[in-house]
Amino acid sequence: MTSLESVATYLPENHESVAKYLADYGMSERDSRIYQQYYGFSEVRSDDVALAGQLVAAAEALPHFPALRGRIRYVLQARTMPVTTPYPLNPLHEARDRLGLRHALTIALNQHACASALMAVELAGRMLADDHAPDGLALVFAGEKNFTSGAHILGINTLMGEGVAAILVGLDGRRDRLLGFATQIFGKYHRAADMTEEDHEEWSARYSTVFSGVIKAALGRAGLSPGDLDLILPHHVNRLSWLNTLKVLGIRDKKVLYLDNQASLAHCFGADPFINYTTATAAGRLKPGDRYLMTGVGSGNTVSAMVFEH
Repeated sequence: MTSLESVATYLPENHESVAKYLADYGMSERDSRIYQQYYGFSEVRSDDVALAGQLVAAAEALPHFPALRGRIRYVLQARTMPVTTPYPLNPLHEARDRLGLRHALTIALNQHACASALMAVELAGRMLADDHAPDGLALVFAGEKNFTSGAHILGINTLMGEGVAAILVGLDGRRDRLLGFATQIFGKYHRAADMTEEDHEEWSARYSTVFSGVIKAALGRAGLSPGDLDLILPHHVNRLSWLNTLKVLGIRDKKVLYLDNQASLAHCFGADPFINYTTATAAGRLKPGDRYLMTGVGSGNTVSAMVFEH
């Protein structure tokens, strides 16, 4: 059974206020207040460390990483953007080499955008199972740097920040066991930020309903219902959309939704739920036997949900 063996992160120390961040992109004070008061953002993180350095730092923070290096068969980078550096630079290959993992098959995937990280975990588990190597591991990276100015503000209600997660995926099921996964692509809205105004309004109206449907599908495959969830580790799109989704799911206790990091980190591409995992476990929010949800919605629009048992 696919499981998360360990998760570690790299978070830049530099903070920038949302007000200054948005002002640099020509947004008004009124728009800035909307992002802060309604969408729930206050700061964005970034630094001068190159993406390869961020990936290496996250991986080296994994417990007992040097001892596990020889068991890692795959390295996967889940990206939102198809291109993250100018050609011919390849931060994934650079990080792999610096980590001593040249023996591992190394690939990147991005077609699910910010939901690619969950797909990468699913794919890693499948590849390990096909290898019939019960002690094999896969190293999954999520999160990236803002390579272009267009990546800093996604759509009209999400701010992109920097933060990387390194996830070791295995099959022994002794840690965080994957109970159910569901994903659905809503291709009508594939133009994402370039959608027509009509399509954007339609997607906004449908979002909470279709998102809840995918969550329920993942829960159904785990034999669970929304009321069985002890914690939700979300993607940081915006607070308002999450509160609407909780209503559709019939979840009244807002404490189930772990939004502790959204204000200070913004949306770290596909890394959000895994960053939330590290801080939630450190804070004692997850106990053995707890069932929790990870989510991702990718620009384009791909909606994904994963259910785990801690």
